[in-house]
Amino acid sequence: MTTPALELKGIHKEFDSGRKKVLNGLSLSVAESEFVSIIGPSGSGKTTLFQLIGGLEKPTAGEVWIGGKHTTGSRGHISYMPQQASLMPWRSVSANIELALEIAGIERKDAGRQAREWLDRIGLLEYADSYPHVLSGGMQQRVSFLRALLSPQPLMLLDEPFGALDALTRQQMQQWLMAIWEQNRRSVLLVTHSIEEALLLSDRIIVLSSAPAVILEEIPVPFARPRSPQLWREPLFNELKQHIHDLLH
Repeated sequence: MTTPALELKGIHKEFDSGRKKVLNGLSLSVAESEFVSIIGPSGSGKTTLFQLIGGLEKPTAGEVWIGGKHTTGSRGHISYMPQQASLMPWRSVSANIELALEIAGIERKDAGRQAREWLDRIGLLEYADSYPHVLSGGMQQRVSFLRALLSPQPLMLLDEPFGALDALTRQQMQQWLMAIWEQNRRSVLLVTHSIEEALLLSDRIIVLSSAPAVILEEIPVPFARPRSPQLWREPLFNELKQHIHDLLH
């Protein structure tokens, strides 16, 4: 039996000396190479949960285990992609990627070569020597995802990575993310407000209640991979979408 990429054991989180309860005994896991989405109402503690997994906060009770190691309150065990691309504006696009490779222990010369190879694979090689401000929002998010993908940590946390994009760009980015993930199969935990996005991308969806959050249901996503861009036309897709919508409301 393989060790889960992530295990949360009975996570409670309170603020203001217990007056504000955010998480109420959450236990969940992400298997190796599994893509799991968390969806819940605004204010249900999804951001707090990511801070706990990343070691930026400590739970009031419960434990975080990453790759079979007890990591509660400890940083440096995850790669993270935020809502905004947050690329370093003073470094070129290639240099932003090279940094992730160098942190992973790759020599600078090899990092430069690999960065350009990866930028070519995602269709952005012509921007290798440009600075992030010349890229569109979707392009910046591609570079941001690539930087997270190439970081050495095996677990990736994606925090509503496409939430700031327009609908068409978001749809294109979802398809792009699926294609890149299929090639690498990293363990991913995604937070999203979009039911369609969760169904399109995930192996499993975890639905949270409003705060203090508990898990309402864990839903295996039954669609084969690679996923079809026309998946939303299938009756089962819309049945699951309605079911999750009803859970959230």
